[in-house]
Amino acid sequence: MRDLVTSDHPMNDKARARARMNKDRPTLSPLKIRPLETRDRTPWAQLYRQYADFYQSTMTDAILDRSWSWLMDPHHPLEGLVAEAEDQQLLGLAHFRACPDPLIAQDVGFLDDLFVAPDRRGSGIGRRLIVGVAAKGKERNWAVLRWITADSNAPARQLYDQLAQVTHWVSYDLDLQR
Repeated sequence: MRDLVTSDHPMNDKARARARMNKDRPTLSPLKIRPLETRDRTPWAQLYRQYADFYQSTMTDAILDRSWSWLMDPHHPLEGLVAEAEDQQLLGLAHFRACPDPLIAQDVGFLDDLFVAPDRRGSGIGRRLIVGVAAKGKERNWAVLRWITADSNAPARQLYDQLAQVTHWVSYDLDLQR
């Protein structure tokens, strides 16, 4: 998504988005949303490989190592949250970062990756991870939290439509490696 608030009445949109985020949702009381820790490397890698498979993206050990090093580096902008079950099993992940938006002269948040273990989808974990990232954004005074998803990802889009506003922006990639 390019922008969560785009209508003529931004206060109404913000109020509606806030209400959607606080709407009744499935509860997983023993579930904990927390920052990634060094002990999470192996289960995080398993989840992240599944995420790459879902989007049919190449995942190598080198990519995993570099992404993990970014996530563990307190000076790198990329951060991660995980959903941890009572038995300490990781059930989902969210990678996010601050991003300057020159049109509003403020930082916004960008949710790069969101993944929930396939056998746990529909249980509220994705929502709780987004709410966790949004809470970080509120602490940091981000104006908005943005993300993109595949147009064909209908189950995820059902959740996103409950939490945020779809925008008219179209995403492009210019391959600079050719």
